[in-house]
Amino acid sequence: MTSKTNLSNQQLAALFEELADLLELSGENAFRIRAYRSGAAAIAGLPQRVEELLAQGFDLTSVDGIGATLAEKSKIAIQTGSIPALEKIRQEVPTTLRDVMKVPGLGAKKAMKLHQELGVMDLASLKQACLQGSVADLKGFGPKTQQSILQNIDIVAQAAERLGIDDADRLTQRLKGHFSQCKAVKRLDFAGSYRRSKETVGDLDMLVVSQSPSEVMDRFAEFPGIAEVLARGDTKMSVRIAGAFQVDLRVVEESCWGAALQYFTGSKEHNVHVRSLAKSLGLKISEYGVFRETEPSVAIAGKDEESLYRAIGMPWVPPELRENRFEFQKDLEHRLEHLIQLSDIRGDLHMHTDSTDGSETLDAMANAAIERGLEYIAITDHSKRVSIARGLNDQQVQEQWAYIDRIKPELEGRLMLLKGIECDILEDGSLDLSDDSLAKADWVTASIHFGFKQSRQEITDRILGAIAHRSVHSISHPSGRLISRRPAYEFDLTAVIQAAKEHGKCLEINANPARLDLNDLQAAAAAQAGVMIVINTDAHSIGNLDLMKYGLGVARRAGIMKHQVLNTKSAKQLADWLGKHK
Repeated sequence: MTSKTNLSNQQLAALFEELADLLELSGENAFRIRAYRSGAAAIAGLPQRVEELLAQGFDLTSVDGIGATLAEKSKIAIQTGSIPALEKIRQEVPTTLRDVMKVPGLGAKKAMKLHQELGVMDLASLKQACLQGSVADLKGFGPKTQQSILQNIDIVAQAAERLGIDDADRLTQRLKGHFSQCKAVKRLDFAGSYRRSKETVGDLDMLVVSQSPSEVMDRFAEFPGIAEVLARGDTKMSVRIAGAFQVDLRVVEESCWGAALQYFTGSKEHNVHVRSLAKSLGLKISEYGVFRETEPSVAIAGKDEESLYRAIGMPWVPPELRENRFEFQKDLEHRLEHLIQLSDIRGDLHMHTDSTDGSETLDAMANAAIERGLEYIAITDHSKRVSIARGLNDQQVQEQWAYIDRIKPELEGRLMLLKGIECDILEDGSLDLSDDSLAKADWVTASIHFGFKQSRQEITDRILGAIAHRSVHSISHPSGRLISRRPAYEFDLTAVIQAAKEHGKCLEINANPARLDLNDLQAAAAAQAGVMIVINTDAHSIGNLDLMKYGLGVARRAGIMKHQVLNTKSAKQLADWLGKHK
């Protein structure tokens, strides 16, 4: 099969996601929409490009989530760069309504109603309609809905201009692959907020060492997905990808690689402090190196970052810590020595199976954990309140745990499998399963999925009640936010941290890049107060087990050390800890 488009898997998946969104806006049946979303996720997760697979004669329908219709449309898209069904519906439904439907509290049906009755086309016209009071007058909306839209609309607007850390990660991998074919590139890395593991990225800074800048920029111009070249000079080039996201390329000399990398990594506050320290030592630091003020033309350091920091009497600072929070404190060397790393993680205590809303069997998740070298996992399917995820009732939980007990002997010496549950904290403050059931669990993580509009005190009381419950070990995704989609509910974080410390309970950093909850500032506050942190993937598939690195990014930005994280303990140490907290 001959391709004329060079579409990446992410670009192909994005076409199907757009098709699903527009079909949902047009009122298409849910089964068809779900099929396109499942197919998009399956394509995005393939280890090899669809274009290459098709060229090898690979049958896409052999991949879970890809049916015959989607496979055929994939072939057409790879050959032509478009999907006829998508082109057709683009003519019928304004694509800008996709942003409108993402505003918390709206969705496809309400977005289409706003379009049909008020002429809303995009976020700007939606905001104008709210400010005029037209939305409040519309049947099925009202003043409260209008106010909620106004409060949340900026979240969606900002999301259109930023990439989540996982999307930025995928983009960097595509860029690395693209430049791997360019012999003029001697060295390549990414700086900015992406390198500092921020949860969203506003633009991407790419640094390259090369003796042929023009050749490097020519190669950059060939990158699939470039919508516009914003600027091109002798050593710098800026482009806009997919019409919104900016990527800046800078070609630097090898002699000043470290100084340039440090400068463009930031943060601004960190760099100001670094330069202040340099000035006090009679030095000047720029993107070109470290110089004595008395000899401004001779660099004394800067070929690598280590030499730059050494020149001002500091150890090398990991990028995640460069926020002017911990890195200039007296305990820096101790913190650096014990700062948590991905290799420290020994287990994962929050994941789902196909018994609820996961896509894999319990056995498959256990085997995948073993393949990744984990010592233990907890299976934590949803409790019954989360009916949309087919949550388990007391009897179903007991049946799942009985199965775990049966297969434990087969896993002995390879994996400690814990009987767990993600138990909902109900609106009245009670837990979603009986005390008798919860008492039989090895691991209980409690969370809120409903009742976000309750008052700050009501939500705080719900969380505090769960923390005090004798069978609960952890609170999952404590703030309830979804990045760029849903703001956190209001609660008293200080009271929650204090209660967790008093009761010896954990607070979670949820590693799913859509959550990253607790965030870095919240996690830092909890750890500094002496609360044990647990970093979990909340995996709903085998591939999700690899999301742990994003939770680690949050923990490192929070300055968290290995001993402050529960799932850095060995299986035996965890068993001892659980025994003491039974």
